[in-house]
Amino acid sequence: MIGRIGGVDGVALETEKWATVLRRLGHEVFILAGELEAEVPGSTVLPELAFSHPATLREQDDAFFVQDADEREFVDRLHRDADRIGHDVLAWLTSERIDVLITQNSTTLPCHLTMGMALKRVIELTGIPTIAHDHDFHWERGDRYATRYAGVRDIIEECFPPDLPNLTHVVINSYCRDSLRERHGIEAHVVPNVMDFDAGFGQPDDFNRRIPDELGFAPNDIVLFQMTRVVRRKGIETAIELVERLDDPRVKLVVTGHATDDYNGEYLGELHRRAARLPRPEQVRFAADRFANVRVAENGAPGKFSLSDGYAFAHACTYFSRYEGFGNAFVEALAAKVPIFVNNYEPVYWPDIGSKGFKTVQIENNELTDRAVEDARAVLTDADRRADIAEFNHEIGRRHFSYEVLGRRLDRLLAA
Repeated sequence: MIGRIGGVDGVALETEKWATVLRRLGHEVFILAGELEAEVPGSTVLPELAFSHPATLREQDDAFFVQDADEREFVDRLHRDADRIGHDVLAWLTSERIDVLITQNSTTLPCHLTMGMALKRVIELTGIPTIAHDHDFHWERGDRYATRYAGVRDIIEECFPPDLPNLTHVVINSYCRDSLRERHGIEAHVVPNVMDFDAGFGQPDDFNRRIPDELGFAPNDIVLFQMTRVVRRKGIETAIELVERLDDPRVKLVVTGHATDDYNGEYLGELHRRAARLPRPEQVRFAADRFANVRVAENGAPGKFSLSDGYAFAHACTYFSRYEGFGNAFVEALAAKVPIFVNNYEPVYWPDIGSKGFKTVQIENNELTDRAVEDARAVLTDADRRADIAEFNHEIGRRHFSYEVLGRRLDRLLAA
């Protein structure tokens, strides 16, 4: 169960991977979502679960952004809406004969209060065995979920996350495990984000061979890909700085992600202005209109390339994030056999990923040193070195972040 699926955000991507692995293990998988951003097998839409639903947007304004509602009336409305959603969720569980419920970040962030409230009630009422896949928690978001309403604070304390005997929590990194234990006394299992290392991810084919021409690359261009959404914490300005400091007209940076989560387009505007100040502004391409989570072929139109298509033509990837719950783009680069330039992002990179022994160009605190620039140049201009790094990282990634790893851990969770 998830608010939205079919898109490129980490929660949606991992949910689809879990569904794939569960099916490989022989389970039948049904998905209840508020919104489908692309076709997803086995899915049912319940619009009230969507983050973009008018009732959800109103609840968020009342609870966190505007906070000018009458508290008693507002909290009563939340409970009524939660009851209605809970009734619909219960009907879905019954009609699909669900044996185990898996929630995807639905009871961690209060970005949909009534969904979390409804889920707690349903899980408690039915006693259904439940796995809560917790990608990140509200206390990691600063004052985003601060509210003047005591009633809302009580809801957050009780439902985000809930602590129930039939509910097993799964987190994606050791920091979340430790903070969940310290704040709520809840023990959680760590299951990292994964990729299918046997799927031929990031391979050239007849469809994606059009990328160089369609994006205007010359045959000798050196292409960096930024495979993330456009949000401030991704540190995309550091990738633009790297292009400037490399001072090589062959180097191009392609930003594939959309900016729908960049409120008011402020950060995207800053990036466009930063790129425009380069001696060669054409070295940075914002190409969200040409990329999607999955390939889209349209009759008589250019269509869209997938993330896998983009990796197929990347000399390296930039990933200078300041903060991540895990780091899907890092694992994607491992699977695609593409070198990666990375910031030691909080709170996950070194404890859960970097310490595994990957070969990267790594910076600290988003400070692009002269040494890092020269190391990046050496990788980008030496094809043999890129190939060696990519193969080395691919094998370590397979050992720690593959579908096989996920399959073993899900088997243990479901057998418990």
